[in-house]
Amino acid sequence: MARAIIADDHPLFRAAMKQALSDSLESEIIEASSFSQLEQLLLQFPQIELVFLDLSMPGNRGLTGLTVLRSQFPDILVVIVSANEDTRVIRQAMALGASGYIPKSVPLPEWQTAVTTVLSGDNWLPESMRTVSLTEPDVEMSDFANKLEQLTPQQFKVLQCIADGLLNKQIAYELGVQETTIKQHASAILRKLKCVNRTQAGILFRQMLDTPDTLE
Repeated sequence: MARAIIADDHPLFRAAMKQALSDSLESEIIEASSFSQLEQLLLQFPQIELVFLDLSMPGNRGLTGLTVLRSQFPDILVVIVSANEDTRVIRQAMALGASGYIPKSVPLPEWQTAVTTVLSGDNWLPESMRTVSLTEPDVEMSDFANKLEQLTPQQFKVLQCIADGLLNKQIAYELGVQETTIKQHASAILRKLKCVNRTQAGILFRQMLDTPDTLE
């Protein structure tokens, strides 16, 4: 039975990760090369406990994928894997519910320690980064992350479209529903996020999820 999914668009890196983690997980490891494929696999294999998520894989814009997973699959542990070592991104990821953040520069043997730590219920960061989330917590980020988790999967999709500047009619077309349904979702989103209007909701969403240009 599979316990983990490695979601990364580089096949050689997935292969190296899979080899390094196979002993620690003692089970099959599934691979995904895009975020849409990852979502399909999570629905297909409900026993999955752990996802290693690349920040720059196709279909994942910054930390958006992390928030989607936390919203739609709250029981799954998500570890961010990235070449980006920007401290703001790390703080954002941890505030949004990541169980760990592993830079791609970390030696593969350390990944086994990371897996053991995360599966035991603790968060994991490399030694050089452990003060980031502990000494520089971002209260505003954590508060907004908690509010985002109140959204349903459909409301989250609507919020993404709002942040992209789409009108209700355009969102309805994109999601294949009636415009009145989108209006109802938008009202619920503003209420849950405690935002006064769509513009504010969209700006806050982009600020939370967009990562710096240093992203790999």
